[in-house]
Amino acid sequence: MELLGTTTGFLAVCISCLFFFSVWRMISSNRKLPPGPIRLPIVGSTLQLSIKDLPQTMEKLSEKYGPVFTIYMGTRRVVVLHGREAVKEALIDQGDEFSARGVLPLFEKIFKGSGIVISNGEMWKQLRRFALTTLRNFGMGKKSIEERIQEEAHFLVERIRSTHEKPFDPSSFLIHAVSNVICSVVFGDRFDYEDKKFLTLIDLLEENNKLQISFWVQLYNFLPTVMNFLPGPHQRAFKNFEEIHNFILDRVKIHQLSLDPTCPRDFIDAFLVKMEQEKENIDSKFNTETLVRSTVDLFLAGTGTTSLTLDYGLLTLLKYPEIEEKIHKEIDCVIGRSRQPCMADRGQMPYTDAVVHEIQRLMSLLPLNVPRAVTRDTRFRQYIIPKDTIIIPDLRSILYDSKEFPNPQEFNPGHFLDENGDFKRSDYFVPFSTGKRMCIGEGLARMELFLFLTIILQNFTLKPTIDHKDIDISPEVCSMVNMPRPYQLYFIPR
Repeated sequence: MELLGTTTGFLAVCISCLFFFSVWRMISSNRKLPPGPIRLPIVGSTLQLSIKDLPQTMEKLSEKYGPVFTIYMGTRRVVVLHGREAVKEALIDQGDEFSARGVLPLFEKIFKGSGIVISNGEMWKQLRRFALTTLRNFGMGKKSIEERIQEEAHFLVERIRSTHEKPFDPSSFLIHAVSNVICSVVFGDRFDYEDKKFLTLIDLLEENNKLQISFWVQLYNFLPTVMNFLPGPHQRAFKNFEEIHNFILDRVKIHQLSLDPTCPRDFIDAFLVKMEQEKENIDSKFNTETLVRSTVDLFLAGTGTTSLTLDYGLLTLLKYPEIEEKIHKEIDCVIGRSRQPCMADRGQMPYTDAVVHEIQRLMSLLPLNVPRAVTRDTRFRQYIIPKDTIIIPDLRSILYDSKEFPNPQEFNPGHFLDENGDFKRSDYFVPFSTGKRMCIGEGLARMELFLFLTIILQNFTLKPTIDHKDIDISPEVCSMVNMPRPYQLYFIPR
């Protein structure tokens, strides 16, 4: 018994020493890091964060710890940049050091470090450069991207007319139209709105959009090891992404059978030509897997973000009919009813342009951006940030800066207009992020938002199903994407 008691006591001492050593290591490793809430073993800062509303949590933490602070998502170290000065200093002034992609567990499991958005190093540089060049060179001989958008907007208007002024939720119509634009770029053609494969693909994407705001999916980024073994919505999200991946792989196989290297029809063809050119290069980053992952990136980014923004835009205009009326007057004055709007009109439509910008600002679609990471041990201000530390640039803190945008919680197109009513640019307008990792589809998204919204309002007046004063335009918040609340409306022909 004496021996057992001695052994038990010895083990207790050892465990205590290990615990205190672990705590000491955490404290000593934090000495050169930005300040932040207490870090607990295994769970990190999870218990001190509101997973349901991380942007608001970041706002409160910045008030306590300053514009640069450290949190722990489980065992992963994360440095948050709050406010324009901190974000600019990191992503632009020290752009090389902050140019890596910080891979959260959710993205790591889905994309496996490949593709345009999630990859790093030489793979990211080559794939991003190729995608930018290919998108810039579109329209592939026959149609420019602007013409593709105008064509799809025509189909969308006719589809809306077929509702015969009955109320409905416009989200499906919008996501189908926006998705068809990127489909024409990556797959070479649009889909019919009743195409079963297309509808299945969109259903998978919409389901994942909804799953992203679920508590379980957000919790996965904090405790992936545990969550991998638990059932829940996060497992459904992974299955959906796998089905999207397989759909695009099938499209790649079809393209391989009909490829004419002298006349590429779309992004997939251009990538296949590049693969053939580099087939002797053993270090080539261009292969079937990176093709599929890159196409998934373009499809997801080109479908979800723009359609959600348009959805939120229509909801906002329902709330403020006086703003919609001003857009109608500007459309009638500059464009009229006899021709389709084009991008050349935007320069003569400062109010409409300001409204589009204000929609993006207030929505703050990706409030905490897609995470970055530092490429090496980096001195930032008075701190040392270790290599591979995840960086979260808080874009919402810039888009809601009260000095640049007075009363930032309110929808006000005047935020982007000067005293003469001319459009006013702002360095605080960063919905597409900034620096070396800013969205490669910014130009496409800007065209789509302006043309789709303008063409819809050229043809219709929006009518709410409830009193406009009762409409709630505050987005449904999650850690990654802000979503417009469900609603219905009438489209009244003009």
